[in-house]
Amino acid sequence: MPVSSKDILNADGALAERLAGFSPRLAQQEMAARIEQALADQSVFIAESGTGTGKTFAYLVPALLSGKKILISTGTRHLQDQLYHRDLPFIRDILAVPVATALLKGRSNYLCLHHLERLETEPRFTGKKNQSDLVTLRHWAGRSKRGDIAEVSDIPEDSAVWPLVTSTADNCLGSDCPHYDACFVNRARREALAADVVVVNHHLFFADLALREEGFGQLLPGVEAVIFDEAHQLADVASNFFGLFLGSHQLFQLCRDAITEDIKENSGIDELRSSGQQLEKSVADFRLAFGVEPRRGAWEQLENDKAIHAGLADLKSRLTVFSTVLDAAAGKGPGLANCARRAAVLLDRLLMISEKSHTESVAWFETTARGFTLYLTPLDIAVPFRQYRGDGKKTWIFTSATLAINRSFAYFQTQLGLEEAETGFWGSPFDYARQTLLFIPPGLPDPSGPEYTQRVIESTLPVLRASRGRAFFLFTSHRALKLAAARLRAELDYPLLVQGDAPRSELLRQFRAAGNAVLLGTGSFWEGVDVRGEALSCVIIDKLPFAAPDDPVLRARAAVMEAAGRSPFMEYQLPEAVIALKQGIGRLIRDESDRGVLMICDPRLLSKGYGRVFLSSLPQMPVTQRVAEVVQFFDAGRSERHKAVKQTQV
Repeated sequence: MPVSSKDILNADGALAERLAGFSPRLAQQEMAARIEQALADQSVFIAESGTGTGKTFAYLVPALLSGKKILISTGTRHLQDQLYHRDLPFIRDILAVPVATALLKGRSNYLCLHHLERLETEPRFTGKKNQSDLVTLRHWAGRSKRGDIAEVSDIPEDSAVWPLVTSTADNCLGSDCPHYDACFVNRARREALAADVVVVNHHLFFADLALREEGFGQLLPGVEAVIFDEAHQLADVASNFFGLFLGSHQLFQLCRDAITEDIKENSGIDELRSSGQQLEKSVADFRLAFGVEPRRGAWEQLENDKAIHAGLADLKSRLTVFSTVLDAAAGKGPGLANCARRAAVLLDRLLMISEKSHTESVAWFETTARGFTLYLTPLDIAVPFRQYRGDGKKTWIFTSATLAINRSFAYFQTQLGLEEAETGFWGSPFDYARQTLLFIPPGLPDPSGPEYTQRVIESTLPVLRASRGRAFFLFTSHRALKLAAARLRAELDYPLLVQGDAPRSELLRQFRAAGNAVLLGTGSFWEGVDVRGEALSCVIIDKLPFAAPDDPVLRARAAVMEAAGRSPFMEYQLPEAVIALKQGIGRLIRDESDRGVLMICDPRLLSKGYGRVFLSSLPQMPVTQRVAEVVQFFDAGRSERHKAVKQTQV
C-alpha cells in the first residue's frame, strides 16, 4: 500500500525531527493531504499557509511522492535558490526518491559567451575596475559548468559589467550564435527538459508564457503540475508580461549593439552609424520633453502636450529610418540581422502603445531621472491566464502566507480566473497574544494632511527608544522615507540604515550584524525579508498601504468597475492594501521565540469602517494606544531574557 504525504509528515525520523523544531505537523499534514489529492485529481487548489506552518515541506513532500513532472515557481530568485539548493535536496534525500531536479532562471542570469568575447575587444569598456572584473569573469567562465552569475561573489550585483556579458530576449542571436552549442542558457534548458522537478520564478514563468521565448514552448506542455509559492505576487507579474512595454534603455542598447556589430560584420552602409546616433539623440530629447522631475500617468493625459507629441513624432521617424537601414544591413551577419529584428519589434510596440485606441488595456508612461518607459497593461488578466491554464489536464497549486481577506479567497480567485478552485486556510501557529503587541498611536491627523509624516515620526521616537532600536520602519512613499531619514539621523542614538544608501542585501547584512539598528525601507522591504531573533523586535508602518491614487493602471481599472456598477474601493483597492499590510507585518514574528511590537500609525484603522477589514485579516494580537504599555512589553521581554540567562548559568 503506497504511503501518503500525511503519513510521511507524521512519521518519526529525521524529517519529523527537523519539522518539530518550528512547525506544527497537524496543519502541515492537512495541507499536504489536500495538495496530494489535487495532484491525483488534476484540480486547482489555493492555500493560505501562515508563517511557521511549514508550507514549503507541505507541498514538496506530495510533489516528490507523486512521480509527476512538476514545475515549481517562486516569487524571487533568492527564494528560488533557497528552494533548489536547500529545501528540495533535503526532502528528496529524506524520502529517498529518485527525482531529477533542475534550476532554470531567466537568460540575464547566465553568462553569455558571445557577449563576453565581444566585450573583450570593446575599446569603450575601460577603467581599472572594469578591466579587473573582466579578468575575473574570464577565469570563472573557463571553469564554470552552469554559467550562473550568482556563483561570482567577487563582482558586486550592480557592476557595470553584468549587462554587457549577459543576454536579453532582444540581443540573443539564437541558433546563429557561434557559441550556441556551449550556451549556458541552452544547457539549463536541456537539464530542465530532462528533469522531474523544475524550479523557476514567476517572472520567468510569465515571460515564457507571453513570449514563448525562454524554452517553455517545449517545457510547459510536458509538465503535469504547476506549484506557485508566494502566489500573492502573480497578478502584478502577469499584468506586466501580458502587456507591452518600451523603454529608453532598450532603444539606447539597440543603437550601441548595432554600431558594435557593424564594426565586426562591416555592413558597408555609411548611414548606419549616423542614423543610430540620431536615434540616440531623439530618445534623449523625448525624455526631456516630459520635464525634469520623474512622473507617471495615463498616455491620454498627454493628448494636448505639444512638446511630447513633437518628440514622439521625431522618435517614430528616427526609429523608422534606423529600422530601414538595419534591414538593408541584415544580410551581412547574424548580429546585424538580430538588430534589424529588434528595431522592427520596438517600432511596432511604439506605434501600438502611442497610436491605437485601447478598450481592454491602458497605455501609460513613467519617467526616471534619465529614462522613460511606455506601457500597455491589460485591465483584466483573468481571461488570458485562464486560457494559458488550458484544458484542465494539469494540477495547479497556489500558496502563500497572504492570499485571503478575512479568510476569503474571492479576491485572489477573481484576479486570476480561479473561481472553480478548492481552497484551504491554515493560520500561523505562533502565539501572537503572547508574542506581540499592536500599537496604534492616538491623536494623529488624517494621512492626507501636510503635517502627517512629521507627526508620525514624532510618535515613533518613544517606541524606538523603548525597543532600543531593533526596528524596521516601513513607508508607503519615498518622500516620507526621506523626511524620516533626515529627522531620525538627528534624533536617534542607534545605527540608521536607509534604503538607497546601499544594496538591499548589504543593508540587511548590516542590520543583522548591528543588533540594534533602525532600517528605513519602502516596497522591497515589505516582503521577502527574514530576520529572526532580537535584532528585529519592532515593525513600524507609516500608513495603510493603499496604492497611489494617481496610479494609471488603478485609475483605469477603477473606471471600468464603476461603469459596471461595482465599487473599485471595496473590490480592488481595499483588498490590495490588506494583502500588502499582511506582508509588511509578516516581517515581525518569524519563529516561536520572537517577540515584538507592531506599530501601525494610520488613524483610519480605528476611525473608518473599513479598518475592521484590516484588523480581521491580521493575526489576533492585543491592541493598545498607550505608549506606557509598549514600554512595559519591551521591559517584560528583557526581564524574561535575563531570567532565562540566569537559569542556564545555574
